[in-house]
Amino acid sequence: MQFITHGPDIPDALLQAHEEGRVVFFCGAGISYPAGLPGFKGLVEQIYRLNGTAPSDIEREAFERGQFDATLDLLERRLPGQRLAVRRELAKALKPNLRRRGATDTQAALLRLARSREGALRLVTTNFDRVFHTAAKRTGQEFQAYAAPMLPIPKNSRWNGLVYLHGLLPDKTDDTALNRLVVTSGDFGLAYLTERWAARFVSELFRNYVVCFVGYSINDPVLRYMMDALAADRMLGEVTPHAWALGDCEPGQEHRKTIEWEAKGVTPILYEVPAGSHDHSALHQTLHAWAETYRDGVLGKERIIVSHALARPAASTQQDDFVGRMLWALSDRSGLPAKRFADFNPVPSLDWLLDAFSDERFGDSDLARFRVPSHQEMDAKLRFSLIRRPAPYDSTPPMLLASGGMTGSQWDDVMFNLARWLVRHLDDPRLVLWIAQCGGQMHDRWP
Repeated sequence: MQFITHGPDIPDALLQAHEEGRVVFFCGAGISYPAGLPGFKGLVEQIYRLNGTAPSDIEREAFERGQFDATLDLLERRLPGQRLAVRRELAKALKPNLRRRGATDTQAALLRLARSREGALRLVTTNFDRVFHTAAKRTGQEFQAYAAPMLPIPKNSRWNGLVYLHGLLPDKTDDTALNRLVVTSGDFGLAYLTERWAARFVSELFRNYVVCFVGYSINDPVLRYMMDALAADRMLGEVTPHAWALGDCEPGQEHRKTIEWEAKGVTPILYEVPAGSHDHSALHQTLHAWAETYRDGVLGKERIIVSHALARPAASTQQDDFVGRMLWALSDRSGLPAKRFADFNPVPSLDWLLDAFSDERFGDSDLARFRVPSHQEMDAKLRFSLIRRPAPYDSTPPMLLASGGMTGSQWDDVMFNLARWLVRHLDDPRLVLWIAQCGGQMHDRWP
C-alpha cells in the first residue's frame, strides 16, 4: 500500500512481516542525504579535494567504472601517510549539516520502524556517520551501538541495537577506530572474503529475517559485496527469506530497474525520481508516514479510516491508492479500525461494499494477515476479498457475509463490524440486491 500520494507501493507481505517483527531495515548512504552527506561517489570526490590531490590515471579509470572502493585503495597506497591520511579526510567529509530541515527525520523514522512491539531494536547500516545518534537524542530513542568488527549474532535472543556493519566514526579523534572502517577494496576483501566476519553476519541475518534495503542505488559497490556473499550461500543450498529494496526510478524505467534488482536476488519497491533530479522525497516521506502509523499502532490505522471513510472508492488511483490503505487498516485483527468505520458519521457509502470490499485482490501471501495458516506450497490461484475469505481453521467453509444456504465459518471482529456498518444501509435497495445475488442467506451473526 501507499503511505503517501505518489509514494512507493509497500507490498502487503512486507507490511505483514514488519507487523510480526520479522523485518530488518538495512540502511545505505541515501538516508543521510537530507543531512547534506554524500554518497560513495561524492565521498571519494571530497576526499581527493580535502587531500589536495588529483586522481592518477589508474585511479581515474577505477572511479569512472564506479569502483569507488578500489579508487580509495589505490589512493591510500599512493599518498604520504597512506591509510590514515585518507581516513582523517573521510571523517571531515562526513560531518553532517544538522541545521538543515529534516536532517535527522529519516533516521528517527527508521529507529521507530526498527523497534519491535516488545521494544527491541534491530537495525543495520553501512554508513559511518553518527546521524542516528543525533536523531536518537532528539527523539528520546537511545540505543546500543555495535561497530565492526565487534558484531552481535543476528538472532532475536542475542541482538538489541544498531549495527554499524562497516564501522562507525569516533566521537573524538581515534586513529584505531578510523583504521577499522571498511571503505577500500582491501577492507572489503578482509571483511567479506578473508576474515569473513561481515559475510557471516549478512548470511545469518538473511537466514533469520526479512531484509529491506533502504538508501542504496542499484550499482552501489557496498551492495555488490553483500549480494555476492549471499550468492555464495545460495550455491551451497542455503534458503533465505525474501529480500526487498526501496529503489529510485525515473519515469519509464520501471521494467529495466526491476530486472536489474531481481538479478541481484532482491525484489524492488520502486519510487519515482523526476528525470535529471535528485529528489528522493517520496522515499523519505514514506518512511516518515510509515513510522508514524506504526508508532501509533491501532490508532494509526484508525486515522487512515477517518481520512478516507467518506471518499468514493472509484476515485482511488495508482498514484494515490487510498483503497489499499483502507483495506490494510480495516483488516487489523483487533477489529477496532473496522469498528471505527462502522460507527463513522455520516455513514460511509455502500460503494465500499460493491467495489473495494468485494474485490478479490488478496492472494496466498495475504493469508497471514487474516490469521490463516498458509500451505507448504503456494497456491497461485487463490483469490479472496475482505468480505469473502478463508477461515483460520482447516476444513471449514469460508468466512462470508451472505451465501446461498451455507452459513459459513464463525466471523472475526472485522467481519462483524462490517456487518454492523451494512445494517445502516438496509434501506438501500442495492444492499438487498447484493444479498440476493450472493444467495439470499444472511449469516447467523448479522446484528
